[in-house]
Amino acid sequence: MGALPAQIEIRGSLPGVGAMTPADLAELIGAFNDVTSRLSATHEQLQQEVSRLRAELSDANAELERSRRLAALGEMAAGIAHEVRNPLGGIRLYARLLEQDLEDRPEQLGIVRKLSGAARGLDQIVTDMLTFAREFRLSSGPGLASDLIEQSVAACQHDGVPGRDRVTLVRAYAEGPAVELVADQGLAVQALTNVVRNAYEAMADDKAPSGRLVIDARATIGEDGRPEAVISIEDSGPGVSDETIARMFNPFFTTRATGTGLGLAIVHRIMDAHGGRVRVRNNTRGADGPRGATVELVFPGVRVDV
Repeated sequence: MGALPAQIEIRGSLPGVGAMTPADLAELIGAFNDVTSRLSATHEQLQQEVSRLRAELSDANAELERSRRLAALGEMAAGIAHEVRNPLGGIRLYARLLEQDLEDRPEQLGIVRKLSGAARGLDQIVTDMLTFAREFRLSSGPGLASDLIEQSVAACQHDGVPGRDRVTLVRAYAEGPAVELVADQGLAVQALTNVVRNAYEAMADDKAPSGRLVIDARATIGEDGRPEAVISIEDSGPGVSDETIARMFNPFFTTRATGTGLGLAIVHRIMDAHGGRVRVRNNTRGADGPRGATVELVFPGVRVDV
């Protein structure tokens, strides 16, 4: 093949079109390659964005289906709870009357008091079911995260949570700036109380001679670039399996011999109502692996007082 000619003639009907040199052709090919490369990059970005949106849609659909199932389950639980509460109230009333009549007969009085205790336990189950089933209508306002935590800790102390006396409580939030969040204060305290109680019970089940509970509150920026308040509850219990993490917020799921399995399901519903979320992870402690678990309650909207 001989050398390229000094110029390539392009003939056509367009006026003003003359001969194209090899340099012009190279420039044209370079521009075409550049456009092709940009189109390829744009196509790849669009594919990634489509994949991301599909994943988000799948998560949203799963969450919607979960919400529908929970709504149906809540309606059923509310119906059962109302049917049980009326006769249960009568049982508790008659048990109190029997206690008064049997004050001079200790043996029979002890049996009746056991009956009263069982009735109180059933009443707590009914209360949990009604709490889970009801619609949460928020009455939100600003409040310090430290105040919410202290109320939750006090509630656990009042309830006499087992194993609490051998657990060291560390208030990590006291060392940093005050974190103020906007939430329904009563519901936020209820969610925190359920998580703190669960942490105490996990350490009690572990039967270790001592335990450590670290509660912290901090302000951070979420993935969407908006400020968030994160309250974390870290225990030194046995940790949780991956299967338990996947199911622990399902209603009536529990790994314990007693309890309704509604405590953490109520936490999830309260956080959903706030537009927040719950995160759970095992703690990593060196070569020993996971030791204890951390639950984080993430509330949208926060202000930090420095």
